[in-house]
Amino acid sequence: CIRCAMSKKVLLVIASKEFQPVEYGKTKEVLEDNNIEVITASDASGQAYATDGSVVHINLTLDEIDMSLFDGIFLIGGGGAMKYLDTGVMYNLLRTAQRESRAYGAICISPRILAAAGVLNGKKATGWDSDDKLTEVFKKHNVDYVKEPVVVDGNLVTAVDPKAAEKFGKAIVKIL
Repeated sequence: CIRCAMSKKVLLVIASKEFQPVEYGKTKEVLEDNNIEVITASDASGQAYATDGSVVHINLTLDEIDMSLFDGIFLIGGGGAMKYLDTGVMYNLLRTAQRESRAYGAICISPRILAAAGVLNGKKATGWDSDDKLTEVFKKHNVDYVKEPVVVDGNLVTAVDPKAAEKFGKAIVKIL
């Protein structure tokens, strides 16, 4: 429903360094194609640098985010995600999103951040597992690991990797 989505506004959160450009770019494209406003947030202001060297302008830093202004928050993966986004500030934003029944989620390695924040407890989720540690992480945080490219559980969307970015974006559109 394009008309319904026009007033929707979501945060895509990327690490200031080493974020995954396909996951960010494809997800953002799908959302914007469905008239959803995308605000890009990061741990540092100015610009963020992708793993392929591309640069993205940052609209807000994590500590500037007021969750009441957004319909959802979604974390993008990449090598920098665990280094720069696995923080108390990020956990609080995710907990607020969950508590206020906003859409939230993550792709690639970033569902691990959601698990650590406690917002996947008792939920079905997926994520990147090339290091074979996701089962252990999810088990520790009481997450039902579903080995699918994209998993939706209520207003939560998780996805595995860049190949799932378009489906991730479409799943976000659907729950909004």
